[in-house]
Amino acid sequence: MYECPNCGGNLKFDIASQQLKCDYCLTLKDPYEVTKDKDAEESNAFDVTVFTCPQCGGEILSTDTSVAEFCSFCGASTILDSRISKEKRPAYIIPFKQTKDACKEIYISKMKRAIFAPDELKDKKYIDGFRGIYIPYWSYTISQKGPVHMKGRKSYTRGNYDYTDYYELSGEVNACYNDLSYDASSSFSDELSEQIAPFDVKQTVQFTPSFLSGFYADTADVDSGIYKEDAIRIANESTRSRILSTSAFSDLAFSLSNSDSDLSSMLHTRCDSPERTMYPVWFMSYRKGDRVAYATVNGQTGKVAADIPIDSKKYILGSLLLALPIFLLLNFFFTFKPNFTLGLSAFLAVATLIIHIAEIRKINVRDQRMDDRGYLSRQSKAAQSSKRESSAARGGFLGSIIAVIAAALIFVINPVADYWYYAGTIIAFIGVLFTIIAIIKKYNILATRKLPQFDRKGGDDRA
Repeated sequence: MYECPNCGGNLKFDIASQQLKCDYCLTLKDPYEVTKDKDAEESNAFDVTVFTCPQCGGEILSTDTSVAEFCSFCGASTILDSRISKEKRPAYIIPFKQTKDACKEIYISKMKRAIFAPDELKDKKYIDGFRGIYIPYWSYTISQKGPVHMKGRKSYTRGNYDYTDYYELSGEVNACYNDLSYDASSSFSDELSEQIAPFDVKQTVQFTPSFLSGFYADTADVDSGIYKEDAIRIANESTRSRILSTSAFSDLAFSLSNSDSDLSSMLHTRCDSPERTMYPVWFMSYRKGDRVAYATVNGQTGKVAADIPIDSKKYILGSLLLALPIFLLLNFFFTFKPNFTLGLSAFLAVATLIIHIAEIRKINVRDQRMDDRGYLSRQSKAAQSSKRESSAARGGFLGSIIAVIAAALIFVINPVADYWYYAGTIIAFIGVLFTIIAIIKKYNILATRKLPQFDRKGGDDRA
């Protein structure tokens, strides 16, 4: 807690003024002028209170002594086990620029376009649950400086002869890529991190713990080496593209290797030790059963990313309202033969079956967090190999299979009476409807996430 020098109240970072503000006497103080001890700026660590969630074990840091209302990772209503801990000091931080009210307006604007979203996601009580969290990032600096040698060629035709000229090109490269950032938290999904990126790193300032006052901060638990090669690859590809797009070389073909190691050698690529940074994110979780939906807003730019499930009743009602005028329009202007109608229904059944299988695969990737390298880096190989496909992802495609089989049998038998085709069409459409409902359920699994279980110890089971 940072005490107000005038009244002793709690100073918290005020986004509007970008200073520490006392809620009681409205005193404003420069964040760099308020420290808890004289040597704070020179230390490599700073004191924080750690709130450990008893449900998922997620850890949130805070420099305040106030009690957290809920866990932003899993939505648990209580966070216990407060303790003082030493954390490594980040080098830089981007302070919050978007206020909570602005964050809520941005989210509401997005939800207005989500017409099939459950009403709970638009509830004011839910929307008020946004919490400001500083997410740790690794910031890489890539430098490229030295002589570069390349081989190029130019082919052309003159008369009846084809010619190829070969060139030996030499030059100097002097490039630097600053602040290539990757989130350093295994609890913050790489997918969500990428969706709210980028941050404007020109607004980074030197870190001081007082910026955290009034907010939470996630712990940095991903090794800096996980994303090093990614940062190098981006720098190499960018420099390679710049060289090839130079106007003087526009009519030349180069034999440049696509190998990262070869490009790094040719461009003299060097990666300096990454810096610890913290970026602002407004974070909110909505929990239903053992699934969690997240909404995140970039606390600097206002870019939003949200998990939005579908309300089955709203979707079916909307589909029926849309299907009715389409049916009447087709009925007035087109005439379909029974066998064509059955064939169309069978095609729709196959299409829904393919979509259903694709959803199952995506759910498996999401639930196992196979696309989250930061999270996977903290899991042992044994734990990864023992993972199985989510039981919630299996089944549901029986309707489409029955529809395809029924249509196929009727086409093979080829009955004379039309009512066989009409009966097969009705069965097929019922099967398609059954699978569509299953797809919606699968999508809702895909649009949410399993209750996180972080491999951290702490919390209080008596909560």
